[in-house]
Amino acid sequence: MPASQPRSRARDRNNVLNRAEFLSLNQPLKGNQESRSSSRKQSGQAGAAGAQNANPKERRQSQQLPEEDCMQLNPSFKGIAFNSLLAIDICMSKRLGVCANRASSWGGARSMINLLGITGHGIPWIAGTLICLVKSSTLAGQEVLMNLLLALLLDIMIVAGLQKLAKRKGPYDVNPGLLDYLTMDTYAFPAGHASRVAMLSKFFLNHLVLAIPLRILLVLWALCVGFSRVMIGRHHITDVLSGFVFGYLQFRLVELIWMSSNTCQMLISIW
Repeated sequence: MPASQPRSRARDRNNVLNRAEFLSLNQPLKGNQESRSSSRKQSGQAGAAGAQNANPKERRQSQQLPEEDCMQLNPSFKGIAFNSLLAIDICMSKRLGVCANRASSWGGARSMINLLGITGHGIPWIAGTLICLVKSSTLAGQEVLMNLLLALLLDIMIVAGLQKLAKRKGPYDVNPGLLDYLTMDTYAFPAGHASRVAMLSKFFLNHLVLAIPLRILLVLWALCVGFSRVMIGRHHITDVLSGFVFGYLQFRLVELIWMSSNTCQMLISIW
């Protein structure tokens, strides 16, 4: 043991790292650590003071941000279902837009589909109703025609108002025609043609005596006109379906405010 101690001491003396100029390499600088810890404390205190001096609105916003992020990352079941149905509607409407342009798969039939759509437009129906009203000589015919004219005008105003509120674009970038601008049918939801043909078919089925084949043809005409708007890319499927619903509701509204024969005669005399 006594011989080993002098050897260890001699080894320590010969070790270069034990010299005074190399001691700083072996030992951490206490001053630097203290200065770093003090600077961290000062920055923490400054941050706390800044947070205390911050606006209450900013603090509320910073507290609300994590909740908003959680709401976006964890949407509700209703939101997921609505977005899924919307995506399916857009995808199916684009697939069924076979006449959206000349380069489409059924582009050659676009003119025929447009002609079918004109049969459900508001302007030809209003003009035809006015001509029939002028030529009509029976009180019953004038009563039906006056109420039909009221239904057509209500349809244009209601659909135009709903489209201005929704402002939904169609599945394809198809410019509205001149007749569409005249009836303010420039947006997609709800489909004006669909609401009109649904209202007209229900009106004729209730107030005209038609044979069964004509009734079937009337319903088929309404369905074809409605879905022709999807084929040319002007409306989504949900736009057409909602148009059918609104058309039926408009028919019920006209039935509630049905004008009597005397009221029709008075309006015709004023006109």
